[in-house]
Amino acid sequence: MTLQTIDAPLLEEPSFLKRMGRMLWADKFALCAAIFLLVILVLAIIGPHWMGDLATKQNLRGRNAAPFDWSRGWVWWMGADALGRPLLARIVVATQNTLMVAAGAVAISSITGTLLGLIAGFSSPRVNQIIMRLADVIMSFPSLLIAVIVLYVLGASILNLMLVLAITRIPVYLRTTRAEVLEIRERMFVQAARVMGASSKRILFRHILPVVLPTLTTLATLDFAYVMLAESALSFLGIGIQPPEITWGLMIAQGRQYLQNAWWLSFWPGLAIILTTMSLNLLSNWMRIALDPVQRWRLEMKGRKNG
Repeated sequence: MTLQTIDAPLLEEPSFLKRMGRMLWADKFALCAAIFLLVILVLAIIGPHWMGDLATKQNLRGRNAAPFDWSRGWVWWMGADALGRPLLARIVVATQNTLMVAAGAVAISSITGTLLGLIAGFSSPRVNQIIMRLADVIMSFPSLLIAVIVLYVLGASILNLMLVLAITRIPVYLRTTRAEVLEIRERMFVQAARVMGASSKRILFRHILPVVLPTLTTLATLDFAYVMLAESALSFLGIGIQPPEITWGLMIAQGRQYLQNAWWLSFWPGLAIILTTMSLNLLSNWMRIALDPVQRWRLEMKGRKNG
């Protein structure tokens, strides 16, 4: 048996997924957050098919039924709303629209902002100034005010709400990407690629974008929580998604007139928003460390000790 054969298993590096799994296991708060978000994602996919009928079926005899009444069945343990519909079923069904709006807005704003940021950071000063002035114009107006005006004029729908929230978040990704590109383009590996004749498109998408991507991924995870809260605020004000569609924010708005005698109508959807945003913040903080080559060694050391 040669020395090369003996040392081969010691030199073998674990796969990327295995390393990420170890680092996630090392941070128990992030692990619980990831599990919770996975459950929420599953509910968003199967919720409308699983509890769609229960969420819309009215029973005026059970209107504003109190929670924790197990005699009526497990689906009623959160209580019922003003029309006798079980809150658990409605929260599960509302998960899809809530996550759909947030995910769509984050996807549109991150892709558009990243592309504009790459162009602004790597193009001529004139193009850079034009793109940055566009971002300044968007940021000069309060995002909530823009959403109120646009939704009032165009009407409240899932698509309009998604587009409005996406437009207000584009400058965040644009400025972050541009700042990263301005620093990365001066590094040696970019200069070497330029000397070897690589095109600007190849340098941007093959060499610069992979370096910027971890920062943008962390930002998108954190921004997901912000957009979800913004959608809930608009629905609470009555200019978001309208019935018969339903979101967590709309459920809070519908239950605010019963806060004194039926607190659970707004409490449970509000708790769902709080737990989801808190889980996203915890996962975003974990991703910031796990994707940073300078800091990830802390999680890797804990992961090796625990597993």
